[in-house]
Amino acid sequence: MDKHFKFTTSVIGLPLFFVLFLWFVYWLEIRFNFDFIEHGIFPRTLSGLQGVAFSPFIHSDLHHLYSNSIPLLVLLATLRFFYARQSVAVIVYGVLLSGIITWLIGRSNYHIGASGLVYVLVSFVFFKGILTKYYRLVALSLTVIMVYGGMVWYAFPKVDETISWEGHLAGLITGFVLSIVYRTPEFNKVPKYDWEKQDYNPQEDKFMQRFDENGNFVNLPKEENEEFFTYYNSDIRVNYEIVPNEKNESKTES
Repeated sequence: MDKHFKFTTSVIGLPLFFVLFLWFVYWLEIRFNFDFIEHGIFPRTLSGLQGVAFSPFIHSDLHHLYSNSIPLLVLLATLRFFYARQSVAVIVYGVLLSGIITWLIGRSNYHIGASGLVYVLVSFVFFKGILTKYYRLVALSLTVIMVYGGMVWYAFPKVDETISWEGHLAGLITGFVLSIVYRTPEFNKVPKYDWEKQDYNPQEDKFMQRFDENGNFVNLPKEENEEFFTYYNSDIRVNYEIVPNEKNESKTES
């Protein structure tokens, strides 16, 4: 496992606690007949600003809650494992900034649900991995976009009038901004390959010595050939033996 990625109990605990809290809030609403929808984001009104902090914890029904719970479990665990130093800030500022953008651009309806945070996480993980250029994080970015890439269509209007595309768009924008703001110098210092090191000299690389400046294969003298194959195949031995069978025929085995 890469030394920069350390598994801790928070990788499981943080997303589990967050999602369980969402379900607890929904249980309170059902059990005591509360109506939390009025505490959601209502754009461009003073009272609607409270929803910037409260709206991610409010859901209209079980389907709404369930559809946000699974992505949150996966993405929060991913964020905590791969970006442990930035995870808390991304969650807190992701909720606040995406909420403010939704308050500014949203339709005159109540906007509720944690889907805005889901879009923040997808956007952050994708763009941050690409910006770091660290091969493991780039692979993570590609994985995230393959799994959740279809969500981008719900960040545009008229796909579904009952869905807050404004909140989704706000999440995408917020995730991108945070991926730029929060730098990851611990990954930038890691050399990916030998030829990316500052002290790399291709003339001293036995493999690179097999090619000329035009990339053509060069047949080295016998002594250097033996040194090359001894260096790269020191643990590999292939022996060929002629073994007669019962019919006095011969066969080759390796």
